[in-house]
Amino acid sequence: MELKKIEETIIQVCLRIAKRGEGALFVVGDIEYKPLVDQSVPSFDITKNPKLLESLALMDGAVIINKEGFMTAYGVRVKSTKIFKNYGTRHSAAISAAKKDNLVIILSEEDKKIRILKKGKMIMQLDALQKDIEKNIPKAMQILESIGAGTVGTIGTSLLIPSLGLALLPGILLFGSTFYLTRLLSRKKII
Repeated sequence: MELKKIEETIIQVCLRIAKRGEGALFVVGDIEYKPLVDQSVPSFDITKNPKLLESLALMDGAVIINKEGFMTAYGVRVKSTKIFKNYGTRHSAAISAAKKDNLVIILSEEDKKIRILKKGKMIMQLDALQKDIEKNIPKAMQILESIGAGTVGTIGTSLLIPSLGLALLPGILLFGSTFYLTRLLSRKKII
């Protein structure tokens, strides 16, 4: 299954969870974790059962999804090895899990922002409260896929300076070098 479809499914689930005023943490990839609850729900394709994914995400802990789009664990503790300054333990777990090729999507219950992390960096932020944000999700995924997280990582993203984010669509910020990203995206005729 393509990563774009997995990302879209998780973000749609995050938007529904945000409306409830709750948070969630999703890790797509391979990470060490410790189960906090009995793992009685069998693995399933998240794109075919987003309602079940949403239910599992409401539990304390992270939801682990493999690269094929199957939920492999839920309600798990991801060991925090890094600190995400000015944020809580869920964000520290997220930045710690965003290593190698893992994709991490976190929803903050405090500010209702969905943050996408990869290679130890925040690469995109979506405001779940932005009017009609659902309509912009496919376009945001196209942008993310077009430039690739590796490109964003190599041009120097920053967790501590969100003002460097480039607002491409209402409610969506892309992090990295604004000048470089604008040139790159203009050349690819995305913006």
